[in-house]
Amino acid sequence: MKNTLRIERAILNITQADLAEQVQVSRQTINAIESNKYVPSTVLALKIARYFQKRLEDIFILEDTD
Repeated sequence: MKNTLRIERAILNITQADLAEQVQVSRQTINAIESNKYVPSTVLALKIARYFQKRLEDIFILEDTD
C-alpha cells in the first residue's frame, strides 16, 4: 500500500511530530507509514484521513500486489 502522507504534510507545512501528536501516535509511526514499512490500522488510517479532511482512498492507495 502506498500513501501520500509526505505530500499532505508538505501542503499543510506540518512535521511528522505535528501529525503524530494530532492522531496520537509516535513520530516514528508516522515515519514508518511514510516509508511504507508499516501499514496503519483501520482506526489510525481513518484518523489520518479525517485530520487532512480527505477520503481514505485519497491518502492510502491499495496496489495490485497488496
